[in-house]
Formats: sequence, structure tokens, C-alpha cells
Amino acid sequence: MAWIWMVPVPVAGAVLLWANSLGRILSYPAPSCVPPSLQFMPPLRDDRRSRNVLLVVAHPDDESMFFAPTILFLKSKGHNIHILCMSRGNADGLGNTRKEELYHACDTLKIPHEQVKVLDHPKLQDGFHEKWGHGLVAELTMEDVQLWAIDTIVTFDSYGVSGHPNHKDLHHGICKFLHANRQGNVEAWELASLNILRKYSGPVDIWLSSLISFSRSKQSIYTLVNSRPSKSYEAMAAHRSQWVWFRRLYVIFSSYMYVNVLQKI
Repeated sequence: MAWIWMVPVPVAGAVLLWANSLGRILSYPAPSCVPPSLQFMPPLRDDRRSRNVLLVVAHPDDESMFFAPTILFLKSKGHNIHILCMSRGNADGLGNTRKEELYHACDTLKIPHEQVKVLDHPKLQDGFHEKWGHGLVAELTMEDVQLWAIDTIVTFDSYGVSGHPNHKDLHHGICKFLHANRQGNVEAWELASLNILRKYSGPVDIWLSSLISFSRSKQSIYTLVNSRPSKSYEAMAAHRSQWVWFRRLYVIFSSYMYVNVLQKI
């Protein structure tokens, strides 16, 4: 029967680790970057203090579900953020609703509505079986880069965090854009996909993500720490049509609510 007394030990240890990790995140006075010795997204020129950043996502709620720590960090540094959402997320016929919810989420994230664009292109429809043309993604991205004088792009990596094919096509479309942009005046960053244990470790992943950023600092890898995870929750809750029970659990357990690891493409 001795094993009965041993069961609470790992559980208590996990709770303490979780609490310690969350405390570590909340201890930051503002959204922060690891390693702190290097400046993530420094000014491009001495006379320019901020950047024009284009966040390219596939569906309304991607910005809150995956990129909130990045958005909050960039806003805290005075960078100018635009969002290009390539679809309305109309797989279940809720496209108009989800589009409006994105604007509500952007109110929480302090992104002006005029800096948010949601497309409804017939060849870029939401769905696991929808194939998005990489050339079309590159072309539409180029339009907004020129319209808003964008110098920095943030998007998904080749796995797309959740493995969604629309996320993956975005990544390849941005890579195609970079190849076509021969001026080389735009840099792009991708959100690193994590294995399932790290993805659902909540604030605990701050330790491993920070360690990786320190050890690979010469490879342009940064961990952005969200000192106000309540903002991530609030932004995600603005997507009311998606605010079902398993997404309520997601915002508690997903490390993407607390930290983002970005690496340069």
C-alpha cells in the first residue's frame, strides 16, 4: 500500500513546477525577449525607431491562439503591426461571424481595424482538404507589403504548429515571396512548431525555450515571453464562435499562450 502515498508526490511536483513557471513569466514587468543581450528586430536604420510588421495568418483566431506573445511583445516595443488573414475561416459556414470576431480580438490586442485585412479569395478557402497556391499567397503578400511599406513578416513554420495544411501553405507562400523579392528589403520570421509535450506544457516551456534561445543565439532564434497571459485569454475569448470547452482548456495548457519561439526564415 506504500505506493498510495507516492502518488501525490509527482502531482505536487508538477503543480509546483507549473506555479513556479507561471510566476517566472508574471515577474517580467513587460513582454520580454530571451536572450536579453540581443535586440530582436532592431531598427533597420538609425533614423527609424520602429518597424512595419505584417503578421500573415490563415484563419481568424490564429493571431490569438498562436501569436499573442509575439504581438504583445512587438506592440510593447512600439512596432507597427498589420494583420493579413488569408481566409474568413468559413469551413463551417461562419465566415462573416469569424471575421467580426477577429476585429474584436484585435481591439484587445490594440491593433487598429484599418490595419487588419481578411480575404475571401475563392482559391484560398478554409479547409483541411483545400490546397492553397504558394504563388497566389506570395502575390497577395506582395500587395500588402507594398501597400503598408512592410519590412518584416511573421508567419508559421513549415509544420504550421498544428499541422493544418493552410498553415503550411502560408509558410511556403512566404518563402516563395522572399525568393521573388530580389530587393531583399523584407525579412521574415517563423513561429517554431513544438512537439506535443512542449506544446501543452503551458508556462513550463519557458525554461526549455529560453535555454534553446541562449544556446542558439547566433542562429537568430528568440523566445518572446508574454508577461500578461490574461491578454492572450481575453483575445481568444473574443472569438466566441470558437470558444468551446476544448479551446478553453487550450488557453490554459498551451505554451503558445505564454511564450513564442521565433526563428528567422
